[in-house]
Amino acid sequence: MDSPFPVPYIFNLSNFVVEDLISFVLGILFAVTINAEAQAFMAAILGDQREGAKDRRHFFFLFHMDFLGTLAFLVAGFGWPRQMDIDPRKFEYPRLYTVISRFAGPVANISLAGIAASFIMLFSIIDIDPRLFLGIIAVNITVAVYNLLPLPPLAASYIISELLTGRFEGIKKVFEMAGPYVLIGILLLDRYYELKLFSPYFDPIIVPIYNFIIG
Repeated sequence: MDSPFPVPYIFNLSNFVVEDLISFVLGILFAVTINAEAQAFMAAILGDQREGAKDRRHFFFLFHMDFLGTLAFLVAGFGWPRQMDIDPRKFEYPRLYTVISRFAGPVANISLAGIAASFIMLFSIIDIDPRLFLGIIAVNITVAVYNLLPLPPLAASYIISELLTGRFEGIKKVFEMAGPYVLIGILLLDRYYELKLFSPYFDPIIVPIYNFIIG
């Protein structure tokens, strides 16, 4: 089907459709919540149990919103939740299970996109505008694909972090602390100077996945 929703969605204050913006915002809330909760769920399965933790298994978006992550959504069409606290010491295989837990987030985003697509199929039968669900699909796919970028706090960055052990522990701390600020700085430069640092590489992945899911 032809999509009336732009993919990836890049917010532009001087030129936007209200319905698209509403769909985009709802997509953000769903994407952030499911990404964070999936990380927590996988970590719990692998051994990091947290009884009564306020940021786990509540599915309330305010627990998971991150300032820089939200800014990234507005600037670049993707972002991230507040970092989910995971304790590798509770894992049998700390490095491997940490990476698996982090990647559970983007996997859940793709899964949610598939679930939203099933509603589009239903709405096409009863002739209801599916724009709301198209936005949820687009945002979740965009978040999932950009998590392949190896910069903190995105999922792929944890592969690098887990390799920085021993004498590289200091570098690891700097990498993880500075990463989100470096990433948002790059995204701001990319947006306002139209450098197109990431979109030529990631959009050709995002758009075909989106088109495949919406049928």
